[in-house]
Amino acid sequence: MRLMSKERMMLEKMGIKWPIIQAPMAGVSTPRLAAEVSKAGGLGSIGVGATDADGARRMITELQALTGRPFNVNVFVHPAPTHDTARESAWREWLTPHFQAFDAKPPARLDTLYTSFADDPDMLAMLLETRPPVVSFHFGLPSRDIIRVLKEAGIWLMATATHLEEASAIERSGLDAIVAQGFEAGGHRGMFDPKAADTQLSTAALTRQLVDATHLPIIAAGGIMNGEAIAAALANGAVAAQLGTAFIACPESSADTAYRDALTGPAAHDTRMTSIVSGRPARILANRFVSLMEDPSRPTPPDYPLTYAAGKALNAAASSKGDTGFGAQWAGQGAPLARAMPAGELMGELIKELTFAWSS
Repeated sequence: MRLMSKERMMLEKMGIKWPIIQAPMAGVSTPRLAAEVSKAGGLGSIGVGATDADGARRMITELQALTGRPFNVNVFVHPAPTHDTARESAWREWLTPHFQAFDAKPPARLDTLYTSFADDPDMLAMLLETRPPVVSFHFGLPSRDIIRVLKEAGIWLMATATHLEEASAIERSGLDAIVAQGFEAGGHRGMFDPKAADTQLSTAALTRQLVDATHLPIIAAGGIMNGEAIAAALANGAVAAQLGTAFIACPESSADTAYRDALTGPAAHDTRMTSIVSGRPARILANRFVSLMEDPSRPTPPDYPLTYAAGKALNAAASSKGDTGFGAQWAGQGAPLARAMPAGELMGELIKELTFAWSS
């Protein structure tokens, strides 16, 4: 295995054999998917940002029953949304005709669907009790006190950065690794401040910048779909690669039939970055919901996750009438390269491709 000492050291600390991390993908990743990746020598992940402490505990318990190998639990650390009556009313009013097309009405109130880990002591207590080997943060960082107690519990910590300033904050906070999320990546951008200007750095450019400017191990994420791309990320200075879209087509993921069909259709070649679905920038397969971006009358979306409450309600209304064009079908720019095979088999292919690239 052609790994530098820094890479070998990180893999040993994380307890994994191969520099392959399956992205958490809240709502898509499952304990079964994560277990298969971990059993194959990578680091499987589950995202618990869309559930509460009890739901997260069930997922972790199921995963622990499936494998004794290390795994990652990802939490959302977003600022609590600010309710703005005028913005929320304007958003509901703008969406009303689209709800009416499915004989439905928008929700009377946009609720906070997901509690930030920064404000969820029950989730923290559950993590300290179950002690997953790895915990990762998305959308920001919790307090130093929370980081301290997690580290004292022996948990390896990492967080997503989309530019150097965020990476520097992660390093100052005492975490163990940084996930460099390039603009190609599917799903939500890990930006600490979604209202700030996005540098839109590619995975390769961001990885190289963070390798040069920080002292922490860098994990490359975004557009990586095969072993050759993993090898390229490692050659660029990353210690591992994180793949998300590559695993969506696996039968162990919870992606529904419409999502899987879209991933193999024309939409795979046309992903868009938009805040229209959830209120935060996220890369999604182009569908009917995304097309609403072109409406010049579109008002400013409410804060995340308030916008998501409306988006999920619209998707439910559309789905009840057989229209699947309003789903949150997150995917990265590498979507056309997705392979529909069991996760264990996909890991085998990735490892073969990686070792071949190393030997070339």
